[in-house]
Amino acid sequence: MTYPKLQVLLLGVIDHAHEEWKRLSEIANIIEPSATNREDFIKEVDSGRLDGIVAAYRTVGSHKVTGLIDDALVQRLPSSLKYICHNGAGYDQIDIAACTNRGIRVSHVPTAVDDATADTNMFLILGAIRGFNTGMLALREGKWKGQPLPPLGHDPEGKTLGILGMGGIGRNLKKKAEVFGMRVQYFNRHQLGSELAAGAAYVSFDELLRTSDVLSLNLPLNNETRHIISTAEFAKMKTGVVVVNTARGAVMDEEALVQALASGKVRSCGLDVYEDEPAVHPGLLANPHVMLVPHMGTWTKETQRAMEAWNIENVRWAVEKGRLKSPVVEQLDML
Repeated sequence: MTYPKLQVLLLGVIDHAHEEWKRLSEIANIIEPSATNREDFIKEVDSGRLDGIVAAYRTVGSHKVTGLIDDALVQRLPSSLKYICHNGAGYDQIDIAACTNRGIRVSHVPTAVDDATADTNMFLILGAIRGFNTGMLALREGKWKGQPLPPLGHDPEGKTLGILGMGGIGRNLKKKAEVFGMRVQYFNRHQLGSELAAGAAYVSFDELLRTSDVLSLNLPLNNETRHIISTAEFAKMKTGVVVVNTARGAVMDEEALVQALASGKVRSCGLDVYEDEPAVHPGLLANPHVMLVPHMGTWTKETQRAMEAWNIENVRWAVEKGRLKSPVVEQLDML
């Protein structure tokens, strides 16, 4: 006896993992919305056209179609929808509490991004601690190193790297930083076991701020972590600290960062993420001691393909097993 295929909603585009998506389409009916903006998407949901979908594959770019997956939208989604599979490690575009209240389980792609993001992180640390950005800007203006000469940078060897958020990316960064002779300490929601910590020292949040030569932000964005680094936190840091953020822009107060750079409290910084992407604070754009990358932490063919394949696997688990391969941490008790 054959059973009808379950319906899966595709929000976004499959760019790389075409074979995996083709295999998924053999066990599920794929539906794509006709809407191109949030208002029309809501109308499409209300029309009943998407009734019957069980799982949704979602990309970050699909925000252009649906807007945030917030409480207002979650309340209008088809009652048949039980799984949202998000193609990204961070999932701040999704209101997890609202999904939980509706009985919708959410997954993300936690480890496929670790290597590429930590590579970007280390690139920004090296660039910021050495002060390369000033020279690179001068060179493009035909001024060689610039006049006056830029301040001398520092060697990473022997410096203390403080990692705020010792998840997969933070642990991957630790390994890379140690190759450059850096000492690593961290603060996390929970102290890691000795195997995962692998020699990194666990310190309090205040001690991390007070004693780190370089502070790396590697924690998720949520209500508790928004602006976890702001004016009061900068005041506790060493004068001349280097700050790097590859997590989410809003974990740090950008205005406070601009002020800390202007005062010399922060010597230099490296950023891959911003509070109001794609807009960047003009004070950051104007400061030559700020290395800026336009959210390219996972921007490699290998990582993008691995992320898509992982997310497709989450959808496959939802369809075939009625559960998710990598649910978000807030919903682990829903397993």
